[in-house]
Amino acid sequence: MTEKKSAPQSIMIVDDELIVRESLKKWFRQDGYRVESAEDANHAIKLMNEGPWDLALLDIKMPGMSGLDLQKRLKEIDKNTSVIMITAFASVESAVQALKEGAFDYVTKPIDPEHLTHLVTNALKQRKLVVENVQLREQISDIAKANEIVGESQQVQKVIELAKTVSQTDTTVMLRGESGTGKELIARVIHANSSRRYFPIIAVNCGAMVESLLESELFGHEKGSFTGAQFRRKGKFELSDGGTIFLDEIGTISQKMQVQLLRVLETKQFTRVGGNEVISSDFRVICATNRDLEAAIKEGSFREDLYYRLNVFTIVIPPLRERRQDIPLLAEYFCNKHAVSMHKAVTEISPNAMDIMVQYDWPGNVRELENVMERAMVLAKPPAIQHTDLPFQLASKAHGLQADSIAAIERSHIEMILHRCGWNISRSADILDIDRVTLYNKISKYGLKRP
Repeated sequence: MTEKKSAPQSIMIVDDELIVRESLKKWFRQDGYRVESAEDANHAIKLMNEGPWDLALLDIKMPGMSGLDLQKRLKEIDKNTSVIMITAFASVESAVQALKEGAFDYVTKPIDPEHLTHLVTNALKQRKLVVENVQLREQISDIAKANEIVGESQQVQKVIELAKTVSQTDTTVMLRGESGTGKELIARVIHANSSRRYFPIIAVNCGAMVESLLESELFGHEKGSFTGAQFRRKGKFELSDGGTIFLDEIGTISQKMQVQLLRVLETKQFTRVGGNEVISSDFRVICATNRDLEAAIKEGSFREDLYYRLNVFTIVIPPLRERRQDIPLLAEYFCNKHAVSMHKAVTEISPNAMDIMVQYDWPGNVRELENVMERAMVLAKPPAIQHTDLPFQLASKAHGLQADSIAAIERSHIEMILHRCGWNISRSADILDIDRVTLYNKISKYGLKRP
């Protein structure tokens, strides 16, 4: 990976006096900053919408919108932009008000170049620290998520081993598996263990957007390139420079997007929608799919050359039904997670509830398991989640019954009566109007167990 060259910090100067604008612009350009100027608030807002600015120097008294009102507008557009107010001695009180509303500092006219340079240097240092702090928190969050892989099965341990092995390279990775198996989590493991971990990992769900929106999302767009494009926007390829881009549901993209994506992967260069500037970006690609791409190639819906460009190193993530020994660990993990978030003293899962979950096939995989545990936590009473807190369909399918079949209805009714009677067989049999032997036979038939 080539060393990323940092862009010069940017300063916007807003003052209705031409001589002030030109003098400040000359000073700071000589110091290596990217500088633009505006003569009024309207021009400043236009500049602000065209791209992020590290620092804005605002004159308090201007025709039309004042510097104080402009500060509020600029903060609404980008709260991270630092502001230094420019004021005359007569309006120092207004400058103090600006400080209370978030300005870094103020300088009085006539401006002392050395003093202003000192303020600008400190303001930009502070902004850089704030931005780095935000990025660090996001990176820590990503690494923490990457450590949330739960499972002791041989299949999961093999996936983790492959992920950590390929993370030491810049090889393109394809993650394959059913929906809900945790493909994005594995992508984050690869990124968190790579040399790119100090740069972002950016995820794009290719199946959630129409072609035109996906094109803008990936490549960015220029102002005015289409209806609603009010300002320039960087795309995900540009934002992932130095880091990783995760392309989920890659098998859903159109033929046109496949051609564009292939070229970007080969050259690491692209242009924004509506633009002519060629942009280079150093990113690593991890993609994921739950589709049969080989079959898609045969039917002509997926390009073979793109397939080989993406399918360099493949990791297949097994469905939950093929690693049932991980279900209790995952269920307990989600139980603890949602108990904390809901402030409930539910710390256990009853044996009967756990048995139902282990027998169930989980077509929605880990995602479905977490949804079930969240629902159960809502219903559960301390200290444990009971089988009656699980969705009815879960229990019926776990025992091979159709949810609307007579057998399923009978099983549910018997289970409810047993639970209501505290598993008193004689009382339950009386309510059901059957003898005790018949009830015992049905308990055995339906696999009912006392919690």
